[in-house]
Amino acid sequence: MKYYTKYSRLFLILSLIILIAGCATYYTKNIEFQNHITQGNFVKADNWLEKNDKDADGKNQLLYYLNRGYVSWILQNYTESNQYFATADKIMEDYVKNYYLEALTLVSNPNVKPYKPEDFEVVMVNYFMALNYIQLGMYEDAIVECKRINIKLNQLNDKFKDHKNRYQRDAFAHNLMGIIYEANKDYNNAFIAYRNALEIYETDYKEYFDISVPEQLKKDLMRTAYLTGFHEEVKYYEEKFNQKFSFQPNENGELVFFWLNGFGPYKAEASINFVKIPNSRSGYVTMVNEEYDLSFPLYIGDKSKKEKEAFEDLRFFRIAFPKYVERTPYYKSAQLINNNNEYKLELMQDINEIAFKTLKDRMVREMASAIMRLDTKKALEALADEEDEALGTLVNIVNTVTEKADTRNWQTLPYSISYARIPLDEGLNSISLQTHSAQAGIKNQMFNFNGKKGKTIFHAYHTIASK
Repeated sequence: MKYYTKYSRLFLILSLIILIAGCATYYTKNIEFQNHITQGNFVKADNWLEKNDKDADGKNQLLYYLNRGYVSWILQNYTESNQYFATADKIMEDYVKNYYLEALTLVSNPNVKPYKPEDFEVVMVNYFMALNYIQLGMYEDAIVECKRINIKLNQLNDKFKDHKNRYQRDAFAHNLMGIIYEANKDYNNAFIAYRNALEIYETDYKEYFDISVPEQLKKDLMRTAYLTGFHEEVKYYEEKFNQKFSFQPNENGELVFFWLNGFGPYKAEASINFVKIPNSRSGYVTMVNEEYDLSFPLYIGDKSKKEKEAFEDLRFFRIAFPKYVERTPYYKSAQLINNNNEYKLELMQDINEIAFKTLKDRMVREMASAIMRLDTKKALEALADEEDEALGTLVNIVNTVTEKADTRNWQTLPYSISYARIPLDEGLNSISLQTHSAQAGIKNQMFNFNGKKGKTIFHAYHTIASK
């Protein structure tokens, strides 16, 4: 018994030291990188990542490669960017539960584990890889990445028996796929992709994310139906959209412009307080939060006397969980100007809204894990108290300190993505991007593109300013 007491004390003390040492947040350690990004100093951000590569291995390696991929993309190093994103993609595919870390999570918090991305972050990797392939002229590879987005979403949601994500299908991926197919003169597959996008915009995206069908998508759908010879479908969509279709051949090339606006939300810590109430079933206690209408019965009938006493003394407790904090973009809308013609940039993906809904769906599923964490901590507290009352008190204090939420997330994602398709003149085209903000009115950014007959030019631009 002396050896048991000696070594269990040593284990507890070492565990407490490890847990307390790990309480510094990921972004506290990487604040310099975040500052470079938000200030638009991307070369400095890239240099910082190269010098501070300790996260290339370990629990934060996924975030490291996601950030490297984004920075390389915005610096137009497309091949290098895809190499980093491919590494990140493999890390996500190879993610396997480490049962030691799962156990450690139960006595501490999720920050001790390798970062597990939100479901929408998993598929945004494929979006950036598709953009890179487009810029490299590798259209077939870009289409593969678009297809993988919806395949991944299906696989992710198949794991959930209850409380599935509202984000189950991606209209944006189908829309992008259609745009790529059309640029490659594959009008039949473009029509199918556009039609799939339309159906998802009209259902999932309208209901869950309040995103309307882009007007450009309606035009693209009717045009590819016409080019494929689906004249009955053209008539059907003319009536459906209450629009008269008129085919206008693309003689001198065109531009598809993607506008990435602002940055998506970041994670912060929130908490829910639970109160213990009597349970009519023998051996159970019930934890209740009235604000969120949550109730969790917890069986303690098989616990030791000390553990039961720990739960009997418990009146209320706090569970930490992550929440998103919105970073409102500086610019509210934008348009392209070419030859005095205006082309509105239309919303095609609201990453901010998808992030909030995805996290909320996950929290509903995972609240039980937080309750289990409480159960394990109380057992550890009872064990320590049985051996030494002072040690039991210390464990109680550390349990409170280490009840932390995992606030890591991919912070270089945009707030939203909008797009426009505009005709070009043959040769040099000087096009103005006009962004609108309440604070500064209209701001102009000039771009030059060379129009070529029958060629589609793609360009993506990220405005990083947030309020």
